[in-house]
Amino acid sequence: MGLALEVIAGQSTNIGAGPTNLPAVAQSTLTIRNARLDSRVLLLQLWADFQVAGFAQVRSPKLHDNVRGIRVGVSADQAVPKLPDHFKQMLVPQDVLIFEGSAVDAAGDIETLCALVWYEDLAGTAARLLNAQEVYDRTVSTVTVSQTLATGALGGFSGEEALNAESDLLKANTDYALLGYVTDANGGGVFWRGVDTGNLRVGGPSLIPGVDEYVTRNWFTLLSEAYALPMVPVFNSANKGGILVDALQDENGVDILVQAIFAELAPGR
Repeated sequence: MGLALEVIAGQSTNIGAGPTNLPAVAQSTLTIRNARLDSRVLLLQLWADFQVAGFAQVRSPKLHDNVRGIRVGVSADQAVPKLPDHFKQMLVPQDVLIFEGSAVDAAGDIETLCALVWYEDLAGTAARLLNAQEVYDRTVSTVTVSQTLATGALGGFSGEEALNAESDLLKANTDYALLGYVTDANGGGVFWRGVDTGNLRVGGPSLIPGVDEYVTRNWFTLLSEAYALPMVPVFNSANKGGILVDALQDENGVDILVQAIFAELAPGR
């Protein structure tokens, strides 16, 4: 099957007391990809990075209703996940999601809404995704890869660098599972992509350290456990120069230190 995992994102500036449309970020899309119609497409998680409190919502005629759909409250500068564990919202291939937000923000404030989508069979894509238990069974050792992403002040995906840009210690021609990560600043999210993910972005929210890091340090393994489905990305170190890491940030352009947590895997499929 053509497994796939993808973060999709919308952003807008000074959204006010909407709801205001948050159009797709460049290099992202709010159209659900053209998966096989009888395959599962799941909305796994939803989070927003607003600079003042408000609400965010995702709607479409294919969801419960086209008025509010799924609406969640958003706290200022806290991009925490909003959907419950084991949440299985089915999505429809080629449906166009509408991202909206409301926040009485200041002029120039960039607000972000992200969703994580899983595909059971996306034609032309074959992301390397494993179940959490297989990762646990094959783990040889754990290694962290640290990167400082220099985000800009214009919104959109920024700060891109290769996985080996700041350290190059992964063993040659070895598979590594991305268990989760820890960041040092709030932001719209941090993301990884490469041939192993079908060149789709996988990732999650960027959260402040200490209080919220437990949410993301097991990000992918906990998702896989909750859904009992393969959702842990696997990268081969031979591709390290083409595994790209970037972030979503607001106009303040705060750099994000990312510590990715990888498990070296024993040989397997």
